[in-house]
Formats: sequence, C-alpha cells, structure tokens
Amino acid sequence: MNTGGPPVSAPQDDGLADFGYSQSLDRSIGKFASFAAGISYISILTGTFQLFYFGFAFGGPAYWWSWPLVFFGQVMVALCFAELAARYPVAGSVYNWSKRLAGPATSWLAGWMMFMASVVTISAVALGYQTTLPQIWSGFQLVGDGTGTTFAVSAVIWGVVLVAFTTTVNAIGVKLMSRINSVGVFIELIAAVILVVLLGINIVNPPTVLFDTQGLGEGTNLGYFGAFLIATLASAYVMYGFDTASSLGEETVDPRRTAPSAILRAVIASFIIGGLILLFAILAAPDLADPAIGENGLQYIVLSVLGGPVGSVLLVAVIIAITVCALAVHTAAIRLMFAMARDNALPGAARLAHLDPKRRTPLVPAVLIGVAAVLILVVNIGSREIFTAVTSVAIIMIYIAYLLVTAPMLSKRLRGEWPGPGAGKDGYFSLGRWGLPVNIIAVVWGAVMAVNLAWPRTEVYGEGVLAWSAFIFIGAVVVVGLGWFLLRGRHQVGTLPEHLAKQLDVDPTVPKDSQSFPEGSQA
Repeated sequence: MNTGGPPVSAPQDDGLADFGYSQSLDRSIGKFASFAAGISYISILTGTFQLFYFGFAFGGPAYWWSWPLVFFGQVMVALCFAELAARYPVAGSVYNWSKRLAGPATSWLAGWMMFMASVVTISAVALGYQTTLPQIWSGFQLVGDGTGTTFAVSAVIWGVVLVAFTTTVNAIGVKLMSRINSVGVFIELIAAVILVVLLGINIVNPPTVLFDTQGLGEGTNLGYFGAFLIATLASAYVMYGFDTASSLGEETVDPRRTAPSAILRAVIASFIIGGLILLFAILAAPDLADPAIGENGLQYIVLSVLGGPVGSVLLVAVIIAITVCALAVHTAAIRLMFAMARDNALPGAARLAHLDPKRRTPLVPAVLIGVAAVLILVVNIGSREIFTAVTSVAIIMIYIAYLLVTAPMLSKRLRGEWPGPGAGKDGYFSLGRWGLPVNIIAVVWGAVMAVNLAWPRTEVYGEGVLAWSAFIFIGAVVVVGLGWFLLRGRHQVGTLPEHLAKQLDVDPTVPKDSQSFPEGSQA
C-alpha cells in the first residue's frame, strides 16, 4: 500500500485536461478543509446524537458492537474510494468514478441515486435542530409544547432556517463554505474529545454491560440477532459520505494526494471518536434500564451525567455539528449535479452547469437543491412516518450508489484491467496486492447492508404498504430516472462546449485509463 513519495509524473493542472474538462471551479481548498468536508458529512456528533436512541431501543447496550462492525465494512469501501480519488480527482466522485469503471447507464444511475439521496439527507439532517435545540432552552420550541404535530411544525421551521443558510453560503462560494465548515469541524472535534473525557471520568457501569441484550428479540425467530440487525441501522446511518472529500477534488489543491488521505482520515477519526462517545455514554449512564434512554437518546444521558450547564454547552456543539453537516451534504449534492450537468446528462444541463463568473460556483443547483430539501421537509408535518421511511430509503440509495462503483471496480480487477501498470509507483495512493481482497469485502459488505437496510420491517418503515417503502421508492427512482436516460438522456450525453478542455495534452507516461475522456468529448 503506497501513500507517499514524490510523483514521477503528474497530469497537467491535476489531470482535468486529461479527463476532457477545463478548470472552471475555484481551486482553493487545502488539506484540513478537504478532511473537514469528509468528516462533516459523516458528522460524529450529529449522527451519534440523532440515532443513539434508535440503536439502544432495539439493541440495548450490546448495540455498541454494531459500530466497529459497520466501520470494518465501510473502511473497505473507503480504501477503494481512496484509490479512485488518487486516479480520478474530478467533481462528482461516485458519478465520475463509475463512469470510468462501467458503462454510461450504470454511472448515470449511480449519480442519480446519490443525488436523490443527498437531497433527502439534507432534510433529514436539518431536522436535528428540533431534537436538540429545545433541550438547550425551552424557548427554542417554536410551536406548542413539542408533542404531536407541534413537534413537526417546529422541526420544519428550524429546518427551513438551516437550509436557507446552507443555500446562501453555497451560493456565495466555496471559500466561505470551506472556512465555515473547517471552523465548525474544529469545534466539533474539540467538543467530541471533551465529551469523551467527561463521560470517561463519570463511568459507573462495568464493561460487561456491553454484552447486555436486555432481553430484546426474545420470542422472535431470529432472537437477539434479529434485534441487533435492526440496531445496526443506527451505525449504518452515520458512517457514510466520506467520498465528499473527493467530490470537491476540482477545488482542492493537489487533490491526488489530499483527497485519498482525507477520505481515510475522516472515516477512521469518526470511528475512533464516535465509538468512544457511544462506549463511554453507555458505561456512564446512571440507569441502563431507564426507558427514557431509548426515547431521548444520547442527549438524555449527557444531561443526566454532566448536568444542565455543561451538558447544554456540549449540545451547542452538537448544533454546530448539525449545521456544518447540512452544509457539507448540500455542497456535495451541488457538485454532483454540476458534474452530471456538465456532461449534458440532466435536463436543462446548460443552465445547471453554468458558473457565476465572479464566485465561480453553480448558483442554480444551490438554489434548486435548497428548494427541494424544503419541500421534502414539509412532508414531515403531515406524516412523520412517511418522512422516516423516505429518509431510511435515501441511506439505502447511497449504499447502492457505492455498490455501483465498487462492483464495476471489482469486475475490472478480476479481468486484470485495474489498477493498471505502474499503479502506486507514481507516489499516489494504491492498495497494491491488497486491492482484490479489500474490493471483494467492500462489494459483499455493500450488498449485505443494502439488503439489511431495505428489509421490510415495521419497526423501521411502518405498517402495511410503508413496510415496502424501500422497494417501492427505489423502484420508482430507478424506473423514472433510468427511463429518462435510456429514452432521451443517453442520446445527448457529451461534455458541454464551455466546459470542454481547450487543449488536451496527453502524457504518455500516465496509464491510459487515467486519461479516459467523458463520452462526447474529443481527445
């Protein structure tokens, strides 16, 4: 595995010309900002505080073991992505990676599913304000007492405020986005470490409680294993989005080095810090049999253990984490839409791919995605169950989008077409001989988790037809999206003239598949 050393040869302008594109986005993101983009999408505090209640309710204290399990699978995916990020430092990560590993239909579907899931994810993250703000101060409950419909109405209002903020920042430009994101991530990491220390010095339970299943799953066909599979969703819902560091590749300085390390550091840091928060929270909980833990989650434990003032300060850090998480997801969705539009692979592509000449950022995608996220939020008022189901399905689509990258990658490995001659010798990240086993595990893991996430459980999706939400919603997304592409979209795909590289200088020392061109461009 090679991660360092000076490159023997590097494509001009970080390789964009070799991929058929001109440099149009603002290349100003440094190493920490790239790392921050990946880790803010995962967002340790956002995910653990929003989903602890779910994992604990269905798995009890033993649910903690789902965290290292999910990490093991996801780090295999991250390793594959790091190798791709070093080879293809192009905006839109999943879409552009799949485009160079598989056919146009597969890559378009990967981008389409990732985009749809990202928009829903923005809305889901924005709801985090409502679950945390009223616990800091009751005045943040904007409507009613926070029960029933009033919870949903207040959640939508706060969600709209957050989406308006992320839309404005992204419209202004990537420099402001990266500064806010970097500061927010720095605060989040400091707060997370402080939380780990404070919970650690207040431990009252022995480590043996991590094997306590609290009798969950008894009387069912699969027993606790079935309950644990459901609880695993709480960890699976957190540890993804690390590809964001590469999605900003065209705006990152030295992306072939920076993005791979940012991807791996983001997922590893999230695992360590997030795992310690979950571990010490369980060990510090005054009463693990308290049903309020399964209802109010990590916020309840933090306030119970640390007291009001300290707990409230840490919850403020959670609000900051939620803010930068929503900002990172919005940014990644914009880059994905821009990347697909630049290839004329979306309706109204020319308008979507147009960059503001002063800010060098895609304004139309920023606004459209913000509006779409707000519309999805409104669904929460009518039926919280429907929104929960759609949010769960969005996570599945991300796992499937990842599979549409790792599976074609594995196919190329088995045919001896990846990573190609000289991989790793240029000083960029390469898995070397570990590539095949890592890739196999990544594909098997992705497939197993997609099935686990989509399984028609009433505990996750609701009763009746809602239990089949995953199959219905994803089926509709595939049929509508792929139907448009096959009937119309594929006939017009090709890099828009304003984004086509003016001069494509092919470096004969660079492997041929690193110089592949998007369909419709001219080498």
